[in-house]
Amino acid sequence: MKIEGRLARWLVAFGFRLLQLWGRTLRYEIDDRAGIVGRPVTENYIGALWHNRLLVFPLILRRFFPQRHGAALISASRDGDLLADAVQRFGYDVVRGSSSRLGASAILQLTQVLAAGGDVVITPDGPRGPAYELGPGIIFLAQKSGAAVLPMNLEYSRCWRLGSWDRFIVPRPFAKVRVLINRPHNVKSTTTPEEFEGERLALQNAMMELVEMR
Repeated sequence: MKIEGRLARWLVAFGFRLLQLWGRTLRYEIDDRAGIVGRPVTENYIGALWHNRLLVFPLILRRFFPQRHGAALISASRDGDLLADAVQRFGYDVVRGSSSRLGASAILQLTQVLAAGGDVVITPDGPRGPAYELGPGIIFLAQKSGAAVLPMNLEYSRCWRLGSWDRFIVPRPFAKVRVLINRPHNVKSTTTPEEFEGERLALQNAMMELVEMR
């Protein structure tokens, strides 16, 4: 069923408020291996987070990175319409496209955000997976823009798992959320498919270093 018009706007507004209230019950712990939390912005990044950890990430951005601004890559699918509206309510811009197949327009827009001093956030296994398998789009973007990738992860003390392709994670009220930020990862330029695959796996491994609960 397609949800649009007044009903869609009401659902987004309700979900936005519910997530804010939900977030107030959570306890947060930060593991900042990059040393960027609370620091002046001297470099912009491509933030990378697995799709199944996405739910409370807008709250993390607002809480720990209020001084950083940029855009999130959101699927151009019908479901992405609601998510894009919700993300914009948290003060982040939106670029529409797939993290596995970044089109020329999306790459251009994301590169412009980075060139203007903003950050970019991507779920590199979204929107359809497989889970924890990094799509090539983020590698193309890092090579074109020259920006480092910042691997991030959220771990929860208590949660529910949905029956989606990535077993999407919903933290239970009053759970502890551990925010893990790995050191910036620089993607090298490549000239062969084998070199490109090596860079893709290297970034995938840097992200998986942070994952405890699969």
